[in-house]
Amino acid sequence: MARVKCWRRRRRAGSGVRGAPPLRCCALALALAVLAAPLRAATPPQAATPLERFLEGLDTWRSDFTQEVVDGKGRKVDAGAGVLLVRRPGRFRWDYHPRDAAAGAGQLLLADGRNLWFLDRDLEQVTVKPLGESLSATPMLLLSASLEALHGAFEQTGSGRRGGLEWVTVTPRSADAEFARAEIGFAGTRLARMVVADRLGQTVTLVFTHDERNVRLAEQDLQFQPPAGADVIGTPVP
Repeated sequence: MARVKCWRRRRRAGSGVRGAPPLRCCALALALAVLAAPLRAATPPQAATPLERFLEGLDTWRSDFTQEVVDGKGRKVDAGAGVLLVRRPGRFRWDYHPRDAAAGAGQLLLADGRNLWFLDRDLEQVTVKPLGESLSATPMLLLSASLEALHGAFEQTGSGRRGGLEWVTVTPRSADAEFARAEIGFAGTRLARMVVADRLGQTVTLVFTHDERNVRLAEQDLQFQPPAGADVIGTPVP
């Protein structure tokens, strides 16, 4: 999220920069992509990673989360909390509010199955891209990928146990990917923590709590309507 904040400062400084903050800047992109990816039920249980076991049979997921971002020198540059909703395949709502921010501030990233929407409430600005234009060489590829595509795009390796969690490291195979790696921690079959290293040297730590599996999600929570008066950049697919 720090790159989005940098873009925001340029806009406020009157530099004339226009257009969306790159959607690849979203610190939660990997989490959303992995959670929303379809997984074939025929995966042999003995061959499945903890990540694949978590995805097995997952239709919907709801979780609170906290997020902390530190830079390459270990300095905290952002912290906050929010709610994540997932409906597989390919739909999610990530609603984030920075700590100590004014009421109504924060960011929303939503995939409705056709388009990927990004709302910056501080700027009252919306960016939209068709999902097909947002997936190449990024973790968002997994939003509509098969298990074979997941294996083709990412390498999964076990990282052992620490802190009471079983860890899997996910590394993109492509040099063009927008993140370096992600470590995903599981408590049994429950997703508990994710640590994402971006290519700017920043580390994003996400802690998931009060999660619910295969719960009913309201349809309107996975749809997006730009707020009245918001500046909309991009053209959605009907």
